[in-house]
Amino acid sequence: MTDPQQDPELEIELSDDDILDAMKQIQGYVDVFTDDFRVIYHHAHRHAVDRLTRDLKAEALMRRDVPSLSPDVTLDVAARAIVQSGFKGLPVVDADGCVIGMLTETDFLRRLKVDTFLELLLNMLDDRFSLEHRCQETPVHVAMTAPARCVPLDAGFAQIFTAFREHDGRSTPVIDSAGRLQGLLLRKDFLSAAHLERLL
Repeated sequence: MTDPQQDPELEIELSDDDILDAMKQIQGYVDVFTDDFRVIYHHAHRHAVDRLTRDLKAEALMRRDVPSLSPDVTLDVAARAIVQSGFKGLPVVDADGCVIGMLTETDFLRRLKVDTFLELLLNMLDDRFSLEHRCQETPVHVAMTAPARCVPLDAGFAQIFTAFREHDGRSTPVIDSAGRLQGLLLRKDFLSAAHLERLL
């Protein structure tokens, strides 16, 4: 388990005032220094987080049998595959099945020089609008986000949390030790399983 002192996202740091105020709530005399209390808190918090998250592994949470994209197919083919998959993006893999990138709706918007689909819609309503980008002529490897932010099969809570914190995508590929695609972990599935409110 990641040391909470080295991962501030997993632990609320206590000030001396926090500790002294808490000790005032205890009837009687508490003979403990604030530094000692803080050490006890660190250990207790580490134990609680481990207990609440030990079963949260990428392999258990990921979606299996996820379709993937070849880096050489064109964006129109890739767009159809993404729509048919029901996901907001799909992993891009090489000939060995290793993940080399991720193609998402955001990548399409970037190619169209807009930030949101609403912005694209407003542009299309403008009589001067002209779609210059030709998806049927652009291969996936030109538009994909690379490298993809992946997690291994045995990734636990802290590693998954960090992966989603470091990118704003809705999913992240799950890979084996050789980098081959094994599944797709959706942010919403992770948040649903994590019950983060229990850590507060």
